[in-house]
Amino acid sequence: MSRKRKELKIGGPNLWYLVGLITSDGCLSKDGRHIDITSKNYEFLSRLKERLKIKNKVGIKNRDTKKEAYHIQIANRNFYDFLLSIGLIPNKSLTLKNLNIPEAFFRDFLRGLIDGDGSMRSWVHPTNLHEQWSLRIYSGSQLFLTWLNSKIEEYIGCRGKLYAEFRPKRDSFVYTMKYGKMAAKRILQSCYYQGAFGMNKKINLARSCSKALSGWSQSKTLDRTPENLPGCRNWQTIGT
Repeated sequence: MSRKRKELKIGGPNLWYLVGLITSDGCLSKDGRHIDITSKNYEFLSRLKERLKIKNKVGIKNRDTKKEAYHIQIANRNFYDFLLSIGLIPNKSLTLKNLNIPEAFFRDFLRGLIDGDGSMRSWVHPTNLHEQWSLRIYSGSQLFLTWLNSKIEEYIGCRGKLYAEFRPKRDSFVYTMKYGKMAAKRILQSCYYQGAFGMNKKINLARSCSKALSGWSQSKTLDRTPENLPGCRNWQTIGT
């Protein structure tokens, strides 16, 4: 007699944030059941566990080495099959392509992705002394970042620029999708809305970027105003 599969009771923004985090910092094992989420931040994984209302233990990987980190391992065949159904696969880092993400929850997926494989940076321009910002999202798959950029342009109205760097030790490329100040500001306002769950450090950086003066009224990396974008009319941002 076959055992009844256990459901993982996660839905809405929490589910799609988790999908974004797994896409960046997660791993699907080949056994068809286990999903591993890794982070250097123990406090973040503890908060994630509480948010998702799961009992999984926060463990330690590579103890007492330079690669020491924390992780949560979820064992659930139904959830594993769901991740496969939207386009995630084991050993995804170099072969990831398009994902099936609902438009209504794309900003939650993107926030999870940024919390995992995103970087926000600020500096002062040496000439005009204005505060500058950039948002970078990293991946080993060029196809995935190209798809991601197309969706960000469609849903949020921002275009990024793709960069590639060859890593001899890995014998592969690392790709970066970079967004300048105004595009970064709009993206982060959309993703890190009031009350949204995320990594505290990234939330604080997103708020700082949102409050930064634009410095100009137009940008070649921005398309339409958020009010004219599909799915954005009811999005609540973190404010400026």
